[in-house]
Amino acid sequence: MPQLSALDAQFLHFETATNVANIAGLAILDGVLHRADLQDLLRARLPYVPAMRRKLAPVPLGLDHPYWEQEDDLDLDYHVREIGLPPGGDDRQLAEQVSRLHARCLDRSRPLWEIYLIHGLADGRTGLYTKIHHAAVDGIGGADVLAALLDLGPTPAAPPPHAPERDEPPPRTSEMLLRGLARMALNPAHAVRFAAQAVPHLDEIPLLSALPGSHTLSGLARRAAGVGQAPELPSTPAPWTPFSGPVSPHRRFAFVSLPLAEVKAVRKRFEVTVNDVVMAVCAGALRRWMAAHGGPPGRALVAGVPFSLREIGDAQAGNQVTLVPVPLAAHLADPVERLRDVRDTMCRIKDRFAVAPARWLREFSESMPAALMGLASRSAFGLLGHTAPPINVMVSNVPGPQFPLYVCGRRLLTHYPVSVITDMSGGVNITAFSYDGSVDFGVVTDRVMVPDAWELTGFLRDSLDELLNAE
Repeated sequence: MPQLSALDAQFLHFETATNVANIAGLAILDGVLHRADLQDLLRARLPYVPAMRRKLAPVPLGLDHPYWEQEDDLDLDYHVREIGLPPGGDDRQLAEQVSRLHARCLDRSRPLWEIYLIHGLADGRTGLYTKIHHAAVDGIGGADVLAALLDLGPTPAAPPPHAPERDEPPPRTSEMLLRGLARMALNPAHAVRFAAQAVPHLDEIPLLSALPGSHTLSGLARRAAGVGQAPELPSTPAPWTPFSGPVSPHRRFAFVSLPLAEVKAVRKRFEVTVNDVVMAVCAGALRRWMAAHGGPPGRALVAGVPFSLREIGDAQAGNQVTLVPVPLAAHLADPVERLRDVRDTMCRIKDRFAVAPARWLREFSESMPAALMGLASRSAFGLLGHTAPPINVMVSNVPGPQFPLYVCGRRLLTHYPVSVITDMSGGVNITAFSYDGSVDFGVVTDRVMVPDAWELTGFLRDSLDELLNAE
């Protein structure tokens, strides 16, 4: 009987009309895809994709985290929709439509996903916007869900030879209540254990890592715990930016594809990683945007960077991720200095987590009473969003396959991530997905803070050019 983990439930509880926890992707397909064909494909594949066949089974009075309940009668007419752009629709019209769709909360009485076929694109292409709630999957898990619906060639593969596994039904109401009461009785012990275990990791936790003395205290605690060789993490408080503070209910979305060969050329020339280049490109783009809107930052921004805790081969649904505050050298004018600063910072973080994996987010979620998690999460997001957001921007890079994929025989040309912004993490999210020779960037912004997300995508291109041409 699958139950949401505390971290999965956290993504449900912080959600409001403005903090919306959808993660999504916009695929561009070569050719026209009909709704009936997509529904036939989903009918055959979804029984093998647990995250898309489950709906929430709440615990009475919210005494415990909800359970997942298998939905045997998926209403594909509800979950698969189609809309149209004016004939010859351009990228901006497409992105504006996605902006509206992405800002809408999912219906929690149904499985937490929707797919939209978007017709009317130029050159006979079709858009495929797929969104799923963050409570069901993390970034890597979302990519795995997408992969289950794709094929390696134009001919759809036969379904697996084995029957799909079935979930056990959730417990009866009385059992749910008993389990919830038992969890409540244990919560004080969990909270005390988290407080003791958190001290060696204060420098990993947004907000706490910016407090005076937090790095010294966590270093002393690590040495006392026998992990004194773990490198200290870089420290910087998040400066206030034009995209700091509470977000509105409205989103802007824009996208751009950059050649992976150019990213790899920078990687090879400066002996860094592809992820280092992506981070440095984002830093350069943000510096250019801020320079055009009040002046470049005087010190490093703080990027919230998700790190997967998922082990290789682990395909189970749910979130296995932590969030690390990473200084992003947008204050440095020289592009090579920015890149080298990113490289040094990421090396320290990787060395640290090789010794002491960052699991604070999961452990913190587990220490909170389920009955109070919703109120606590929403209150914390509101308070910190108005006063001292610990993060300026979300930056993520998800590696993808370097060969063509197909949906119902139509080739997948590009796949742009569409991710989350919140009061605590700032009004800009830049997520990259590498696929078939390109790095596809999806930029989500708050419509009030950053009205023109396309300006940022143009600066991503400029920032990569700057690195390619650097001496």
